[in-house]
Amino acid sequence: MTEIAISTRDLVKQFKTRSGKIIAVNQVNIDIPRGETFGLIGPDGAGKTTLTRVILGLLSRTHGQSSILGFDSMHDTYAIRERVGYIAQQFALPADLTVKENMEFFANIQGVSREDQKKRVPQLLEFAGLSEFTGRLAGQLSGGMKKKLALTCSLIHEPQVVMLDEPTLGVDPVSRREFWNLLGHLRAEKGLTICVCTPYMDEAERCNRVGLMYSGKLIASDTPRAIKSCIQGHLLEFKPHQFVPAQKLVTEMPGVLEVQTYGAMLHVFVEDVGLRKPEIEAVLTAQGISFEPLREIEVRMEEAFISLIHREAANHQERGAIATPLGKMGL
Repeated sequence: MTEIAISTRDLVKQFKTRSGKIIAVNQVNIDIPRGETFGLIGPDGAGKTTLTRVILGLLSRTHGQSSILGFDSMHDTYAIRERVGYIAQQFALPADLTVKENMEFFANIQGVSREDQKKRVPQLLEFAGLSEFTGRLAGQLSGGMKKKLALTCSLIHEPQVVMLDEPTLGVDPVSRREFWNLLGHLRAEKGLTICVCTPYMDEAERCNRVGLMYSGKLIASDTPRAIKSCIQGHLLEFKPHQFVPAQKLVTEMPGVLEVQTYGAMLHVFVEDVGLRKPEIEAVLTAQGISFEPLREIEVRMEEAFISLIHREAANHQERGAIATPLGKMGL
């Protein structure tokens, strides 16, 4: 039987405001097995950070259950802190301490003995590629190096679970790739369980499973492949030279399931590529709209993410609810 590292049952978190109550986390159920990398994605305000903080015991829950490694989030916070590494969205390294001093600072906070520090600090610095920068002040590090130092500081007490809240936000693509390579090695070598909130869909693709949050609810949870496969239709991509008229025209055509924008490109979901592709080309040509050739492409996490959000927003509107703005998509 697979051992569960992180679990929630009907988890609810409400905040009181002057105008009433806001449900930030709404009846969320999650089971993350040991050794899995689980990604939480969703638009701004979806509840990802709040969910993470409740699971960690940093925020009180309103209803339901939440635990890490069998320890209750509300009652066993010290046991959780001993076993979990956490990088918050605004993780702050003391800028006036060197790389090595930061490592020792966080080791002391976590109660790591001097003897263990002598062994672990050099190992982690070597692992993260920071051995040559031990004497550099943290405030003088690049964004990518700061993220790697934050990761090593969160690992100094050898946690079994690591929870990361948008750890690579604002970091260049090369540094993001290096950071995720480190996470991959950690999971493979040490069997770490990793739960990460990310706005980047390419990072979501690296996870074993992905949970999509919208308006406080977990609306999908599965492997990236399974989530992509649940999107209806085939995907056509093309670049129209008259963007707005082309978008309006294609959206209103029969057999078109959904139209998404992707920079200067239009992504069109259709029921039948063989039938609809020549129809779209003919209609555009008849209306005097020039375009670059249509081609069929595979559905990626970006398209699946937007499609599921649109679907849930439409359901909200049908139920008379106010839909949350989509916010950043990580595109």
